[in-house]
This record gives sequence, C-alpha cells and structure tokens, in this order.
Amino acid sequence: MNYNSYPARKKEAAPLEAAFNDLLKAYRLEDKFKEKQLISSWGEIVGRTISDRTTSVFIRDKKLFVKLSSGPVKKELMLNRSKVLLLIEEKVGKGVVEELICL
Repeated sequence: MNYNSYPARKKEAAPLEAAFNDLLKAYRLEDKFKEKQLISSWGEIVGRTISDRTTSVFIRDKKLFVKLSSGPVKKELMLNRSKVLLLIEEKVGKGVVEELICL
C-alpha cells in the first residue's frame, strides 16, 4: 500500500471561500451545508410576511417541508410554489430541493 496516495499540499495561498468549498467536498458535506444555509435564510428568501407565519422548516429526501400558522398564507405559498423553488435555486444552488410541501 502506498502511503503517498494523498494529494500534495497546495503551496500557493487560496481564497478562504475556495478552501472552504474544497473542505466541504473532501468530507462530502456540500449538500448538508446547502440545506442548513437554505433553512437559515428562509426568511430572506420568502419575505417577512411568510417567515413571520412559518412555524417550522425542514428538509427530508430533497423535499422542503414548511409548516405555516396561517391558512391564506399557506394557500398563497402553494400557488407560488414554482417561484419559491426558483428563488431557492438562486440562493443556494440547484438540486438541493426538488419539491415544496406546505403543512
């Protein structure tokens, strides 16, 4: 077994963002990081009206589950589901969430 199979250390300085992204790739944490980023920026994505009436947000199997305390806001969010998914893609990237489910 060859002990030198690990990639050599980079000699030049790298920007912090690039180094962080390399670290996420190395430990296969990219998807989990993007999911957490989406949940923490939910209010910024949908606006104050919806975020104030949101009681919980979680992701399971590439489906975003949103629990709302207001029926009319829930109906409005369901009608604008594709627009919200586009906003999510712009914010955190493609492939993080495929479906939006309102509870």
